[in-house]
Amino acid sequence: MAALPVTNLAPDLRVSRLCFGTMTFGEQNTVAQSFGLLDRAFDAGINFFDSAEMYPVPQRALTQGRSEEFLGRWIRDRNISRSRLVLATKVAGPSGQMTWIRGGPECLDATNITQAIDNSLLRLQTDYIDLYQIHWPDRYVPMFGETEYDPTRQYCSVSIEEQLDALGKAVDAGKIRYAGLSNETPYGVMKFVQAGQRDPLLPKIISMQNSYNLLCRSFDSGMAECCHHERIMLLAYSPLAMGILSGKYFSPDGGPADARLNIFRGRYSEGESRYSLSNEIIKAATMEYLNISKKFGLHPVSLAIAFVLRHPLVASVIFGATKSWQLQEILNSCQVELTTEIIAEINKIHAKFPNPCP
Repeated sequence: MAALPVTNLAPDLRVSRLCFGTMTFGEQNTVAQSFGLLDRAFDAGINFFDSAEMYPVPQRALTQGRSEEFLGRWIRDRNISRSRLVLATKVAGPSGQMTWIRGGPECLDATNITQAIDNSLLRLQTDYIDLYQIHWPDRYVPMFGETEYDPTRQYCSVSIEEQLDALGKAVDAGKIRYAGLSNETPYGVMKFVQAGQRDPLLPKIISMQNSYNLLCRSFDSGMAECCHHERIMLLAYSPLAMGILSGKYFSPDGGPADARLNIFRGRYSEGESRYSLSNEIIKAATMEYLNISKKFGLHPVSLAIAFVLRHPLVASVIFGATKSWQLQEILNSCQVELTTEIIAEINKIHAKFPNPCP
């Protein structure tokens, strides 16, 4: 197999164009299973690994932090030089539902951000985090399937300046190298950019981790322009729309019993609200994309991943895998080039079913 492609997320931050997302580690995957997947990914050329303090999902007090812990234990157990890896993780925004994480968490003030960084460093067993991201905004924004902004839901939030200052102090202390955002809006991105422009001592945002896939191209509406002009790269998560684009859920038996949307049915509101298997539009759009795969002799996973990888603003695709054969399907997709004919057919479906999984 050809070498895995790489790119520069920052001048001195070279990452594989596939990033292994670890949010199943500690829930769907045991330590041994996680180590096996990480071994295979690393041997294939993946050097970029993403986690979060709240992982694994669905989030529970009993398992919180295990994904970072498993990743840290693997690095230590395999005695891998830290310079060969790029580690990314995230601080949880205000929730109120995860009371086991600093009481909610309640907010993204300097104290919460600093404590989160310190705890992640301990779990990862490392001296520094390459990319530290705000998992979702401190302020109210429509998220996880919501599409309309409701002004009445606004509440008093921590200033962006305070958040950036806390990240900047962590950079100065050598705890993190770069800062990024996740699940943000064009407004939020530009406010972070403007705050950094007013104070050159504050860190520059280098990446945006938002959902992007055949069923969700909302990034292209307003966010792409912001990121292009401000030189912020997209780390595209959910490239398979939580497995829907693999087609497995539309088999006669409804897919494997241990597939995420089956095993956690009714327990994973953030995922199910966006990726509803009962939504007929999602099903119709997916079936048409699966037909493209069949027509051109492509694996559905290859079609989905290759489509995201070809985006000019995508630095890396964040994927999840609970089994080695799933990981191999993802790796195979890097060898696929989509023709103009295939893209034209994809765009026809997108025009017919625009963003059914926003």
